[in-house]
Amino acid sequence: MIRSLWKKGWPPLLTAILLLLLWQLGVTWAGTPAWRLPAPLQIVEEGIRQAPLLGKHVSFTVSITLLGFAIGSALGLLIACLLHVIPGMKAAFYPLLVLSQNVPTIALAPLLMIWFGFGLLPKLIVITLVCFFPVTVAALGGLSNPDPGMHRYLEMIGARRSQLFWKLELPYALPSVFSGLKISATYSVMGGVIAEWLGSDKGIGVFMLLAKSSFRTDRVFVAIFLIVVLSLLLFGAIVLLEKWTVRWKPDKH
Repeated sequence: MIRSLWKKGWPPLLTAILLLLLWQLGVTWAGTPAWRLPAPLQIVEEGIRQAPLLGKHVSFTVSITLLGFAIGSALGLLIACLLHVIPGMKAAFYPLLVLSQNVPTIALAPLLMIWFGFGLLPKLIVITLVCFFPVTVAALGGLSNPDPGMHRYLEMIGARRSQLFWKLELPYALPSVFSGLKISATYSVMGGVIAEWLGSDKGIGVFMLLAKSSFRTDRVFVAIFLIVVLSLLLFGAIVLLEKWTVRWKPDKH
């Protein structure tokens, strides 16, 4: 499995290295000021210098991200199951869920701070709102499209509605559920950073705001790099979990 991941991962890795090399050469050749666009090596050096300070910021962001991601994913799966199982629920509530995504999280977050203060709860709500919708949509799509032949067979032998759900629909929907989880994983870290922007004393978002206010562009890039790395790590963890959990792929033909 590691060999397969390496085969798939080396082309984008080489591309990223090439882009960084061009960035380094371009900035050096043009003599661009560091406050405007620092070179990659300057960013790495600053990240190493800030490592002791970054520890508490990263640990806080990781903790609220994982907790919010878990809550949002569980809520998304629960909503999908309810909309699928209860007659009339999907027709009544699914359009409202879609409309709710038209409200920008950055616009809703200040209201959460007003209603719930500056503690942990509003931050978790922000991350939950970011994470639940992709899981809901993906899981609902998977639940609604089980294997038709197997579905007819189970009905013919007298399977109850609950048995159809647990024995066929939910297992068949697992690949779709993991697709939604992977999308939510990439969103969850940024959701945590947005929550920190609106009221916190630690976290990568706070580090980024302090760097911006002091025109330390290199530190802003350090924060961006950490966000990308954390998102990729969480995405990779979901991919590995999917490989261990889903050992088959449904036949769509």
